[in-house]
This record gives sequence, C-alpha cells and structure tokens, in this order.
Amino acid sequence: SILPGPTVPGLPDRFRMFRSYEWEVLERSLHILQASDFYWGPLSVGEAHAKLQQEPVGTYLVRDSSQGNCLFSLSVRMPAGPVSLRISFQEGYFRLKNWFSDCVVRLLELVVAGTRNNPLHFDEMGGTPLV
Repeated sequence: SILPGPTVPGLPDRFRMFRSYEWEVLERSLHILQASDFYWGPLSVGEAHAKLQQEPVGTYLVRDSSQGNCLFSLSVRMPAGPVSLRISFQEGYFRLKNWFSDCVVRLLELVVAGTRNNPLHFDEMGGTPLV
C-alpha cells in the first residue's frame, strides 16, 4: 500500500544544475510524481519513518532526499520498521539498485513488478529483502 502525500505545488528549488535534457526528464517526472498519492515532497527521514511506523508492512512513500547528491528517497515500512533508500539521478535516469527509468513513478512500477520474483537486498534493511 502507499501512504498518500499532501499536495506539493511547483518544482523544488534545491536541485543542482542540470543539462537541458536532464531538466526535461526531471521536470516531466516531477509532474507525474506530484500527481501521485505517495509523494510527500520535503519530508525529513524522521518524519517519514514516524508516518510509516503505524502503517502495514509494505506501505511506502517518496520524499525529497536530504542528501545533497540524491533527489528522492523511497521510505518503506519493513517488518523491523521503516527504512529509507536513496533514488539516484544520473545521466537522465533515476536509479534504485539495478533498476532504472527516466521517470520515478515508472521506476517504482518496475521495482514492484521485478521484486515479485527476485527480491532486492539492501544493506540498510539488515538483510530483509524488498518485495
């Protein structure tokens, strides 16, 4: 399930400089992401984890990353508690582990579909697979 987010107006102004094609990819992806129910914008990791703490396992949200080198983070309620994973943006693609797409929402769709048969393992999850 997803934890619905608040309405987030406009584009964030904290992003680094981008090449024109990267900005086009980012802007398009942001508009799609902002229309989703799970984007929370500038939410801290502590706030994200607090919101997810009482939610069912598997509930997730996407938020702006507090790390300067990442644009977004995926925060997920796992069996042991919430964890956050950085979504990187390189050369016009958003990346999460071995998955990549030119749209954050499409990236999440790929991860959800792909992890049904091949769970992802992240050090941040203490060995618990993301399914």
